[in-house]
Amino acid sequence: MRFGGKPCSSTSETKACNAQACEKDCELSDWTRWTACSKDCDGGTRKRNKFVKKPAEGSGKCPEQWSIERLEYKPCAQHRCKVEAASEVLSCNRTMDIVLLIDGCPKSGEDGFAAEITAATAMVDAFNMDKAQFAVIQYCGPRTWSGVSKCTGKSEATVDTEAVCKLKIAQHFTNDKDKVKSILKGLQYVKGEKLLELALISAEAELALGNKNAHANIITFIDGSPLSPRKTGMAAHKLRKKARLLWVAVTKLSPLKNIKKWATRRWQENVVTVAEGTALAYPETMTHVVANICPDEFQKLEFSPRGPPGF
Repeated sequence: MRFGGKPCSSTSETKACNAQACEKDCELSDWTRWTACSKDCDGGTRKRNKFVKKPAEGSGKCPEQWSIERLEYKPCAQHRCKVEAASEVLSCNRTMDIVLLIDGCPKSGEDGFAAEITAATAMVDAFNMDKAQFAVIQYCGPRTWSGVSKCTGKSEATVDTEAVCKLKIAQHFTNDKDKVKSILKGLQYVKGEKLLELALISAEAELALGNKNAHANIITFIDGSPLSPRKTGMAAHKLRKKARLLWVAVTKLSPLKNIKKWATRRWQENVVTVAEGTALAYPETMTHVVANICPDEFQKLEFSPRGPPGF
């Protein structure tokens, strides 16, 4: 102040901020309702979830998506599937897209391959083709490392995928049952190493030709170990974001521990195993597959309008 002027009032002001705790756990919703059973027979599950309402702050903790604190299962439909005759596969009358990945070089040899074709054909017969459609991809791989290099992009030379990589897009999506069965019958056993990741990538591309309103399923037959489990795992996890990935595995020489990780969760409902390749031809093998992917009601998470869900 000067010349009789008045002094200034306070020249600074302080107010509290960031008063919340530096560490705060996330806040979870109530449980959803229990879903419908995942299967109508052959042992399914109901599930319920909790979702994150408010995220954790600072060093606060929050249960992971697959933690038992946020996801619960309970068994249901614990009875065998009923079919009209022991020689038949459980039927399905749902709208869905199915890509069959046929192992062209199973470790059980030509007998195992023949059983695989029998199984795939029986599965096609089990579906109402007015609602379902199938695509067929046969996979194997080269017998030499130079061939593998060409197929995995390490060579700049043009590659004949079918002749060199032994990857054949045998049939794009179609609802012509006789055509699909004829295609399966015409497939031939080959020799080579399994470049399974190429088949999974091709299956992902095939989905673009499918029905956008249908549930998409990739049924992968495998008898033996793929050449690159790491690349197979990467391709499988990417594919799982777009479709349900189910495996039909001959356990004698297949990497079952990895297959469980590659399958869509829960693996118990997405991995069907047989001890020997010839057992693929048994009708009950494909009945297990159909029971997994074709319930009367697909699971849907819903909150209860009345009080805490699940009670």
